[in-house]
Amino acid sequence: MSRAYRHNLNGSSLEPGTRQLEIEAVALRFGGVQALQNVSLDVCQGEIHAIIGPNGAGKTSLLNCISGLYRPQEGHIRLHRSDGPPHDLTRTRPSRVARLGVARAFQNIELFKHMTVLDNLMLGRHVHMKHSVWRSFLYYGPARRQEIAERQLVEEVIDFLEIQAVRHAHVGALPYGVQKRVEVGRALCLQPAVLLLDEPMAGMNTEEKEDMARFILDVNALAGVTVVLIEHDMEVVMDISERVSVLDFGRKITTGPPADVKTHPQVIEAYLGEEVS
Repeated sequence: MSRAYRHNLNGSSLEPGTRQLEIEAVALRFGGVQALQNVSLDVCQGEIHAIIGPNGAGKTSLLNCISGLYRPQEGHIRLHRSDGPPHDLTRTRPSRVARLGVARAFQNIELFKHMTVLDNLMLGRHVHMKHSVWRSFLYYGPARRQEIAERQLVEEVIDFLEIQAVRHAHVGALPYGVQKRVEVGRALCLQPAVLLLDEPMAGMNTEEKEDMARFILDVNALAGVTVVLIEHDMEVVMDISERVSVLDFGRKITTGPPADVKTHPQVIEAYLGEEVS
């Protein structure tokens, strides 16, 4: 992606490999159900960090805590930035978390299906707009000038994700795989320093998975965006991740390089069943 996109990444000028996202002893309960128990892990700037585990392990709950949708009862989540001390995200509203540089793409597509691809992506720029995003659609005065300026970055994301042909199509009329790509694109339009992806390849065929894996690798390598990825396709996880954390029944089993994780006895017993070749 271009220098213009990389220039305004939120807090992304940390040195590669330094701690960017710090999760410390996080616990989350829903009544008598313990969704997360004393989960601690670090995500480093510039890495692709996968979180895996069986259904119900707490993976999505952890992303919801990071993005501000859930508030854990115990522990802390901190975002380290280059422009000052770390920000505590533990009880921060989702809109504030987004402004600080953490974007989220959901497992279940959360797009406005009656709107076009372009309009959905423009909504991803709302945290950077001084004027109301809805006023921008009216093309009036200062809001119009702002919309034109923000449109340049949106066009870059459209080109990057190769969705030029459907830019004016209504999202609800698009194939599922293309909608998933638009969902990721809207998150990218926030210019995040940390991108949270919850099963971005779920329901895709082999070709669509290969395309999505390429986009994830490119946004990580070309723009320096840190990626935290939940994914059930173990071949994809082992191919593109630099580190993998494994959850089971809300507890972290291990964190490490893919080659170490796939041979870890507790991981094999809890999730993989056998070593991934």
